[in-house]
Amino acid sequence: MTTATLTGVCPECETGLTLPPILVGETLSCPECMLTLRVEAIADGRLTLEMVEVTLRDWGQ
Repeated sequence: MTTATLTGVCPECETGLTLPPILVGETLSCPECMLTLRVEAIADGRLTLEMVEVTLRDWGQ
């Protein structure tokens, strides 16, 4: 089953998102709050999105 667009909601700011086809595991940025999100699941054209923890590498001093 292929869908022209997929929909989801940002878990942080609750902005509704409409996206072209995307795969589970891919990441994207919310256009509203700029949070990095990962696609956890796709069911019936609806995306389950989870926040990605962005950790900065500690290079020491």
